[in-house]
Amino acid sequence: MFDADSSSARATGPSTAQAVPSPRAPEADRQPSVQQRDAFFDNAKYLAIVLVALGHSWEPLHPGRTLQGAYNFVYAFHMPAFILISGYFSRSFDMRPDRLKRLVTGVAVPYVVFETAFVLFERALGDDPDMPISLLDPWYLTWFLIALFIWRLTAPIWKLVRYPVPLAIVIAMLATVSPDIGDDLDLQRVLQFLPYFVLGLSMRPEHFRLVRRRAVRILSVPVLACAIAVAWWSEPRMNGAWFYHRDSAQELGAPWWCGPLMTIAMLGCSLLLTACFFSWVPGRRMWFTSLGAGTIYAYLLHAFFIKTANYEGWYDAGWLHNRLGVVLVTLLAGALVTALCTAPVRRALRFVVEPEMAWAFRGDAARVQV
Repeated sequence: MFDADSSSARATGPSTAQAVPSPRAPEADRQPSVQQRDAFFDNAKYLAIVLVALGHSWEPLHPGRTLQGAYNFVYAFHMPAFILISGYFSRSFDMRPDRLKRLVTGVAVPYVVFETAFVLFERALGDDPDMPISLLDPWYLTWFLIALFIWRLTAPIWKLVRYPVPLAIVIAMLATVSPDIGDDLDLQRVLQFLPYFVLGLSMRPEHFRLVRRRAVRILSVPVLACAIAVAWWSEPRMNGAWFYHRDSAQELGAPWWCGPLMTIAMLGCSLLLTACFFSWVPGRRMWFTSLGAGTIYAYLLHAFFIKTANYEGWYDAGWLHNRLGVVLVTLLAGALVTALCTAPVRRALRFVVEPEMAWAFRGDAARVQV
């Protein structure tokens, strides 16, 4: 919730890119000119990753009603927006060898590397010094990598079925009433967030142009204001864990029939707020546009800083838990995630986040089979 394929972010339309997170384009598809990238999607990815960092930075603060309402408001749409863009840039994915190679090196390998790194980090600084390394139980935010891997592998299937979005919604509804799914590979999240990915697969450029019209932008202002008011009002009345999509209705202490109803309600709410978010994303190049190509780095790396601050007790300072402290934490989180998207960070860590791994594949693996 990441730049997958620079050729697919061009203004002429997407090709094989994925959004957040995503590997780089295959060598044959990559374009040397960053000017050919669609600034709108890079802007959207950067702004969305900032929202992710803000939400994570707010978690350790004492959740007053205003802060918790803001937290719920952000969580209602920031991951759906990421996932929808990821689906949109997966429209051309097939089982072509070069694309499978990029899926492995750009998603599967970073998942293994960072899942292992996060467990070792938790052992060193966290609350579980004996935490086992298990690739079946994603830690903190690596769930999105394994989810993206699964979603993308199934993309060709969704392009074959007649009614992909309704089918994905039914699957998500069934997941909410199935507590036996368990925690392996965070399958609850994989299934409950699935409709957003499939919807992205079904979208076309004109759909994004539709929500970016001036009339939509104007209408989004009262909609966002009402959403913020509802988030504040509902904070003591609603279990915010619904926004995480990681538990069944029974696990949240609700009757089973609440799961399907909340799936529809959350889907409608998230898509409405996502449309409002997209309506305000600039379509022209901004000072932060180039940072949209490095959102996978910010996504994976900011967790180390947030968790370190929490484990080391930096959040225990009393003055942080007032309005001024919240503003300071917000500014610091925004600055951190911005720095982690920059080119020097990408160059330094590309070998683990976006490895080439030519040694691991046959020499003809990237050739298109005709």
